Amino acid sequence: MNRLEKNFSLKGEATLSYGDSEYQVEKPGEFVRCAVTDQPIPLEELRYWSVELQEPYASAQISLQRYCEKKN
Repeated sequence: MNRLEKNFSLKGEATLSYGDSEYQVEKPGEFVRCAVTDQPIPLEELRYWSVELQEPYASAQISLQRYCEKKN
């Protein structure tokens, strides 16, 4: 799925599989939750995730924080 594909009739939390440059929708929905803050992230705003950990992040700062935690 890419940013241009939208389905306005979907409600609830989505389940995604994260790849290097895009994600695949496993369970349709309109948002995912940040793995660190539990903040809902609308799919059209999702920019940061970890392919290795298969988890989404709300911002670049949160993504870097998680990377540093897992690196140690």
